[in-house]
Amino acid sequence: MHEPTWLGSIHHDGSEKYVSSLYPRLGDTVRLGLRIAAKAPIKRVILRTFPDGEQALTAMHREADREPVQWWSCDLPIAEPITQYRFIIEAENGLWHYSAAGPSTWVPLDATDFRILADYNPPEWLGSSVFYQIFPDRFANGDKTNDPRPDDYEYRGQRPKTYPWGTPPEDDQFFPLVFYGGDLAGIEAHLDYLVDLGINALYLNPVFLAYSNHKYDVADYDRVDPHFGGNDALASLRRTLSARGMRYILDIVPNHCGYWHPWFQNALADPAAPETEFFTFRRHPDDYATWLGVWVLPKLNYLSLELRRRIYEGAESVFRRWLRPPYSADGWRVDVANMLGRQGQTQIGLEISRGIRRAVKETRPDAYLMGENFFDATGQLQGDQWDGVMNYGGFTHPLWYWLSGYTQGAHGFSEQLATGQWTTEAMTGTWLSRLAVVPWVIALQQYNILDSHDTPRIRTLVKGNDRLHRLAVAVLLTFPGIPGLYYGDEIGMVDVPDLHARGCMVWDEARQDRSLYEYHQTLIRLRRHSPALQRGSFQILLIEPDTVAFQRESLEDRILVIAHRGDEPRPAAPLPVINAGIPDGTRFIDLESGDELIVSHGALNLPQIDQGATLLRQVR
Repeated sequence: MHEPTWLGSIHHDGSEKYVSSLYPRLGDTVRLGLRIAAKAPIKRVILRTFPDGEQALTAMHREADREPVQWWSCDLPIAEPITQYRFIIEAENGLWHYSAAGPSTWVPLDATDFRILADYNPPEWLGSSVFYQIFPDRFANGDKTNDPRPDDYEYRGQRPKTYPWGTPPEDDQFFPLVFYGGDLAGIEAHLDYLVDLGINALYLNPVFLAYSNHKYDVADYDRVDPHFGGNDALASLRRTLSARGMRYILDIVPNHCGYWHPWFQNALADPAAPETEFFTFRRHPDDYATWLGVWVLPKLNYLSLELRRRIYEGAESVFRRWLRPPYSADGWRVDVANMLGRQGQTQIGLEISRGIRRAVKETRPDAYLMGENFFDATGQLQGDQWDGVMNYGGFTHPLWYWLSGYTQGAHGFSEQLATGQWTTEAMTGTWLSRLAVVPWVIALQQYNILDSHDTPRIRTLVKGNDRLHRLAVAVLLTFPGIPGLYYGDEIGMVDVPDLHARGCMVWDEARQDRSLYEYHQTLIRLRRHSPALQRGSFQILLIEPDTVAFQRESLEDRILVIAHRGDEPRPAAPLPVINAGIPDGTRFIDLESGDELIVSHGALNLPQIDQGATLLRQVR
């Protein structure tokens, strides 16, 4: 049976156009809406819910049509912590099921049901935030007196060295001990630059005492590294951020610590030491569990209740302490959150992540708790663990593959699997499949990025193509979730030899791409002031070999995004918008050119679209 064309007009998600309350309380009733093309031959629509494990069916009501669509609605009592539902559509030409995975003739899995969380309290400041990730040693040197020096310490037989800003390191210098003197004072001194860009939240790579430049080998969870300025410098940064109305989150490594952490040194010295149970010794002292076989990163064992107390449960635990004054961090990024509490036969990750969430939210209810996960993180995104993750699998990688081709490697696998550019269907299918199994309010909290300290820079990935770079920025700042920029991307920084994506920030304006900076400025301003981009619905409108178009829509705002990757322009052609519920006569403004377009016969007659992104905003 050929699928009817009206199937593409069915739309529902958890946004305010379709659910009367994003954050209902237990015992509330919400109003659901389902939108379908007015001419679709619908006989009736049934809401299917699953109260207490048994399905229930409720007939929906057809409201007066609002061309070009028909609306069906009904009330839904919120009687459980998680209320799940889908729709059954009886049409003249068949019966269709509609879940967050889209329409189907088969019965979909419950995992793709729409979900409403009761009594969920989001960090209210998050929705209007645009983050900026800073790798502290490479951003700015604000205090040369605290630069690492060779006589400060020895690390694996090597000594640290601070190089003049932006100069390449010597070939024989041990890579983790290549420093440039970046510190918290340097960040504080450049906050005006970030405010001018439009940034209002920072994500700082680790700042705690450690011996490498990246600080993921933590040696003391209770001290800011003196080479970054120590605890006083973090308190000062907090005060200065607050004066500018800005937020910041810290990076923590609870999966492992550094070899020279006192806990591990105690365990090595004495098998009977209290800290020995914090680790997994297969043969004491030389054979122990590590992060991916790296001997300087011993893995922490959360079967230890004392370890849990020190890391997150206790009143003075690490997760709690830094959320309080004078540091008052606004949240945490949790390193390798996909591996936490997982070690062979011991699989207690769910218990540990829930415990961390409980501790964080008890200490600071509005804290943002975000995890690192390169893979399918949807099991950790149901409202009881992380508020969001670094959304590599659900946003970043699909966009990369569409722009520059698919690659995949793995630790310990010597080859790279690679193909050409992904099809548009592959990219949008991946996006939608991840969104389908995450509650909408959690999807709005995903930390979306184009790159990070762990990946190539976006401009390197697109081989310096400015138009593709700008396309990626536009998609980032218009996709559901919280956008995060990586330092220097806004001025065109690329990977550099030896340092890769961790090069020194370029402060010489003559070497900055100021046009690209201004492009970021414009789109960040739009993102921070657009209700549609902060919380609006998401609907794919067009899939062509080199072009994708989608809609973001709230009650008072609507933005259309057309992204074209092709070297050759997309010829002037209509963009069908009837499936978006947009009536004829609706006017849009091209946010770059200022040209006006008017919907006619269910479509917008787009001009030729060059490589890049076009943003259209409805005129109200």
